[in-house]
Amino acid sequence: MRGEDGVRAAYAEIENWLRATPREDLDRKRREAELLFRRIGITFAVYGEGGDPERLIPFDIIPRIIARSEWERLSAGLRQRVRALNAFLADVYGRQEILKAGKIPAPLVLENAGYRREMIGLTPPGGVYTHVSGIDLVRTAPDEFYVLEDNCRTPSGVSYMLENREAMLRLFPRLCARHKVCPVGRYPEELLETLKAVAPARTGANPTVVILTPGPYNSAYYEHCFLADEMGVEVVEGADLFVQDKVVFMRTTAGPKRVDVIYRRIDDEFLDPEAFRPDSLVGVPGLMAAYRAGNVALANAPGAGIADDKAIYPYVPAMVRFYLGEEPLLANVPTYLCEREEERKYVLDNLDKLVVKLAKGSGGYGMLIGPHATREQRAEFHARILARPGDYIAQPTLALSTCPTMVEQGIAPRHVDLRPFILSGKEIRIIPGGLTRVALKEGSLVVNSSQGGGTKDTWVLDDEGPAPPPMAQSQAQAQG
Repeated sequence: MRGEDGVRAAYAEIENWLRATPREDLDRKRREAELLFRRIGITFAVYGEGGDPERLIPFDIIPRIIARSEWERLSAGLRQRVRALNAFLADVYGRQEILKAGKIPAPLVLENAGYRREMIGLTPPGGVYTHVSGIDLVRTAPDEFYVLEDNCRTPSGVSYMLENREAMLRLFPRLCARHKVCPVGRYPEELLETLKAVAPARTGANPTVVILTPGPYNSAYYEHCFLADEMGVEVVEGADLFVQDKVVFMRTTAGPKRVDVIYRRIDDEFLDPEAFRPDSLVGVPGLMAAYRAGNVALANAPGAGIADDKAIYPYVPAMVRFYLGEEPLLANVPTYLCEREEERKYVLDNLDKLVVKLAKGSGGYGMLIGPHATREQRAEFHARILARPGDYIAQPTLALSTCPTMVEQGIAPRHVDLRPFILSGKEIRIIPGGLTRVALKEGSLVVNSSQGGGTKDTWVLDDEGPAPPPMAQSQAQAQG
């Protein structure tokens, strides 16, 4: 919110609002927000903790602001990056030109668990592999954003982005009306248009789309049902689908109905017991055969995970140059691969300065934040890296930006990141903003909800555009 010259222009109205609003009013609104989210049922599951796995994800009532000029620079970089990632996936499952050119070590791709040999030579409908991408960004200076990681498999969190906006419109209609905030409510419509755009050619103008979920015990089950409801499509489990003559059908009360596009929220290995893990009870037998025959589209494509592997991440700038002939608009965080002897030695000698991550990890698990770790924790990771160096990468500890956040003690700075969602079909679409995750513990750099993080509404200010969008304005007037 503040720069060297004081309050940044985009935050001026927020600063005035915080100064003018009594602390007890903000506390009351924070409690209202919690009741609202609890009533709606916005929860996530934490595996392996026993008891009730459902938790309410904390929501912070102070929005994160991004100026339109900043967003335009970010969105250009996001489009470029996703184009390169899709080109990389098409290449490594096809001609493998980037490997032959030596731009990426071939064993790093071909021997990676995320590389699905079942996809070799298979071109998905529309030639798109990662239809929904979540690119995690961190800000380190007023004009410096870095890509922390790419999510090309089944990125989650978009339901929180949408529900956060609805909560702000309900709780603070006047504050919303005083800002020209770019709307996010079109995301479900644009997601559906993207999915329909990659349907097999024979389906015509109105293909049948479904969301395939592992079921209610999945951590993102709420999101699966939310998006299905918003798009007006069915949410199905594996038992609801069957394959006949390499065509996918959905069981309905009116009889079998052909399915053309599956937005799958199931990991590759559980997708089809005939092609991947034979013990999978949540997949659809024969699904990959139907996919190979071109009778159904899967979003995201199986094997897309090789593009977001943390060991592949350091090579994304090379992908941009190789496939697009352009310089990357978004920078990577410098990354050390522990499987390389020289880089491993540097990491082991500097554990007190680095963040160490599992190359296959997610959710903030299996991670060491060196400056905040104890001597015993660093010694443990030293031994882990020596035992299995290929499992780990390391990065410098970045000075992440902070946003004002409501905590028990009042308003305080807390570290944040940003996950915009990029849709790829016949065209690339990006909803302005994304999911801002906030580390609620003082000094913490871990924003994951499973590790005590929360979320904020993200406002991209349309500072050169028209008045607030009609929906937001009318709600503000009705509730103001």
